[in-house]
Amino acid sequence: MHTDTVLDYQNLGPDEVLAAVESRGYTCDGHLLVLNSFENRVYQVGIEDNQALIAKFYRPQRWNDAMIGEEHTFALELAADDIALIAPIPDPGGETLFQYGSYRFALFPRRGGRAPDLENPEHQRQLGRFLGRLHARGCMRAYEHRPTLDVTTFGVESCQFILAHDFIPKDLESAYQSLTDNLIQQIGWCYERAGSVDLIRT
Repeated sequence: MHTDTVLDYQNLGPDEVLAAVESRGYTCDGHLLVLNSFENRVYQVGIEDNQALIAKFYRPQRWNDAMIGEEHTFALELAADDIALIAPIPDPGGETLFQYGSYRFALFPRRGGRAPDLENPEHQRQLGRFLGRLHARGCMRAYEHRPTLDVTTFGVESCQFILAHDFIPKDLESAYQSLTDNLIQQIGWCYERAGSVDLIRT
């Protein structure tokens, strides 16, 4: 994507968020709440005479449309199998990834939740069953477009990207390089110890 798309994303504000949601046929009531998100921009948007929606705006130069589409398709498959998660809301044509100007976004229903008590054996069993169902559905079809979660793509390449783009102050680069080299080596050994395993959704 072009640099101006990145600049547009940096300038994403309340007016653009509300206009994007309204472009999908909703009438916003003006309430807007910024939600925590590590990578993308996520907002709770008030809708007139209806439940609030969650609008997720995807960061440019991170995921392409095909990658996002695979994620959405998988989420909808899980929801159809009655596996508890929050899937994107499709439009009447089945589309879940929308465009407003230079912004790519998806809409989700608002759902509450709470963290499990990891010391509670019943919660542990529930989580185990949930992960088992998730993996059983996930192994039915491999991803074609999303990167594989491995040492190279999410370790080596990520560290190289950070160093190549001057995100680390010069006086800390050497320490960062030394630390990440050591971590990546140790993670590689963990992969070796695990041996040959069946990977799903790769």
